[in-house]
Amino acid sequence: MHILVVNDDGPPSQQSSPYVHSLVKALQASGHVVSVVLPHTQRSWIGKAHMVGQTVKPTYFRPGTLHKDDGATYSRPLPAGSSEQEEWVLVDGTPASCVQIGIYHYFHDRGPIDLVVSGPNYGRNSTAVFSLSSGTLGGALEAAVCKRKAIALSFAFFSMEIPKKIDSAHDPEIIAAATSLSTKLIQYLYDNWGADVDVYSVNVPLVEDVESRKIMWTNMLQNYWGHGSCFKEVEDDEGNADEEEQKIREGEDGASEEQEVTRHTHKHFKWAPRFVDVYKSVEAAPPGNDGWAIKQFYSSVTPLKANFMHANAQMEGELKLPIHRFSSRFAKSKSDHELGRQSENIQLNTLSPQPNLRHFYALIDYEDRYVKPLILNALKTRLPANSYILISSISELPNPTTPFLQIGAYESLPFEHIMTQPTTSLVNAYIIRKALIRKHYLSTTRHNWIAKNPSSILATNVKPACDFELDYAEFLDDALVEAWELKESFEKNEGKQSEDREWWILKPGMSDRGQGIRLFSTEEELQNIFEEWEADQPDSDEEEEEGTPEKPQGEEKDDYIVTSHLRHFVAQPYIHPPLLLPGPTGMPTKFHIRTYVLAIGSLKIYVYKPMLALFASTAYTPPWSSSDLSPHLTNTCLQTSSSSSSPDYNPVSAFWSLPLPESQKEDVFKQICETISELFIAAAKGMMIHFQTLPNAFEVFGVDFLVDGEGRSWLLEVNAFPDFGQTGEDLRGVVEGLWEGVMDRAVRPFFEENGETYEKGVGKGGGEGLVLVGEVELGRK
Repeated sequence: MHILVVNDDGPPSQQSSPYVHSLVKALQASGHVVSVVLPHTQRSWIGKAHMVGQTVKPTYFRPGTLHKDDGATYSRPLPAGSSEQEEWVLVDGTPASCVQIGIYHYFHDRGPIDLVVSGPNYGRNSTAVFSLSSGTLGGALEAAVCKRKAIALSFAFFSMEIPKKIDSAHDPEIIAAATSLSTKLIQYLYDNWGADVDVYSVNVPLVEDVESRKIMWTNMLQNYWGHGSCFKEVEDDEGNADEEEQKIREGEDGASEEQEVTRHTHKHFKWAPRFVDVYKSVEAAPPGNDGWAIKQFYSSVTPLKANFMHANAQMEGELKLPIHRFSSRFAKSKSDHELGRQSENIQLNTLSPQPNLRHFYALIDYEDRYVKPLILNALKTRLPANSYILISSISELPNPTTPFLQIGAYESLPFEHIMTQPTTSLVNAYIIRKALIRKHYLSTTRHNWIAKNPSSILATNVKPACDFELDYAEFLDDALVEAWELKESFEKNEGKQSEDREWWILKPGMSDRGQGIRLFSTEEELQNIFEEWEADQPDSDEEEEEGTPEKPQGEEKDDYIVTSHLRHFVAQPYIHPPLLLPGPTGMPTKFHIRTYVLAIGSLKIYVYKPMLALFASTAYTPPWSSSDLSPHLTNTCLQTSSSSSSPDYNPVSAFWSLPLPESQKEDVFKQICETISELFIAAAKGMMIHFQTLPNAFEVFGVDFLVDGEGRSWLLEVNAFPDFGQTGEDLRGVVEGLWEGVMDRAVRPFFEENGETYEKGVGKGGGEGLVLVGEVELGRK
């Protein structure tokens, strides 16, 4: 687009205008046509003024090196057709005059002006006291009355408020980060312009890590000058205007104590505004305004009308610029244009309008250090700060009926309290859900359901399993008496070469994190698995607990299963061939899909569309080719190959970034949604003893699928309290968006008054958020 840049600080100068050159270069680098008209000198605090009767004369500025005062001003422009050097227009007028001259009298060969950006101002323009006098706001307002979209941009620094180590008005890195963020905001606001908005006033703090800090929708704080005035009496000393402006920027309060004066005494007055009035007004104000946001080192975005009234637009909550959430491993499969568009995808976290929420107490004691901060942040960003109080123990509740939320480890949840307070207390887990999370129960859930519903997707997308109980290897024959599918397979495999046999995967029914998985095709191989486990066990429980030395850090512990402790086992047909894609080593590799499912009350079932792909650590080989399990183990906690120790190793990717046709990915997602919906309904209706929902509970499950070579999505298992940490830092936003959705869909509606339903969009994390795939009324009130 064609952007006109103006300001009130004049041409680039480390003393008075250090930011405009950086912004212009950043906008040009983003592909915009940028035209520049600036005052030829400092014009701060002049508002939307014009100098009536003055003949405005232009000069021509050719910018030099970024962050250096080596630009040059000329009385005449470059000859027509010259392209060897950039040239800006300077006028001996005001910011408002720059706008008029830029829109109507220059740059016609570049096409109409699409957007006017006024700034970046050297200092904040927040609260009414600053904004009503700001030349930066004045330029933007002038553009608005010229029927142009306009953004007033200001860079706030904090010389008087925070340590120098985290703030520098002239630090090139901090300026570059603020400029980068501003460029993204400018594009987003232009693309999503509010219907009733004339001007957006944007304040960006000059602090470290500004791009990772919050961006808040705000209103403008209505504040006033306090006692005294903006001037103090001085001797007859003209002083230096530029020096005085610099002192004002740095926050010096030059106002003296009020003095007794005599009428009509001849005096001079020095511009010395009492900024302490502004600081006090911000301290006393509630959250949500532009002054408060800057005080928190957040960026603020304030929609305005060009008539000194707030626009009827979003002015509350957080405006969030998510990081790029696609695995770099597959970036090469996308064009630069596609990646650029995706990385600029901006999501809005809004809190307006606010439903009527009951005030509640929240106990967040989730034991996962990776996800606990994300849960706390989701609570903070998705619900009003004054709607809840964080506590560290249920004993802090004023009384048992006080509205209460607890998100924590299963063992820590107060189920007795929850059962007695069904309308006021909410927890993040159901008491009983074995029908889903125990592999042998899951097998029974499938079997029972398709017996009555033979056309169910569970018959085609969940492998039939044989479950059996075994205490010791010597009793395997007895354990397999009723596992007739397995016995039949053994008979068919007799005399066949390994590659011609039907292969099976063994899973302990009550283990997690992928432990104890083995592959076999004959009864002899299965027998050997259990015998090896028994041989590897300590001689006694006491020896296991006290006498077995720990292995050095970094060395893997033995992966054996104590069969006397874990009696239940499940055997499923091995899925071959699986769909293979380039893995961490670039070779064709097996992967499984981790899908997050949110179950709410009794019962709504949501699937979170931003899914993950978890790759094995080595290239795929068939199960008969070697005894190495690494080509088959896609659970990240079990990966022990040498490649997994590489600093560049990354086994987790965003599913929607995989190098597959979009139609195929959509088909996989459709199968997953249908399977999950049917599975949870089957557990709720067909296994009611082992899956008991509660109206005042919700739970997040991690459900795993494997796609075969023909594109069918096979359910592998359902995990309670999934390991979110395996997502890693690159895809942290996926988990963040999930918990934002939990707050929107599960927490907020529970605490709403009068049964209101909150249907704002959830954090998207790279997809379309939580998708409702199933709903059933179980009559559990």
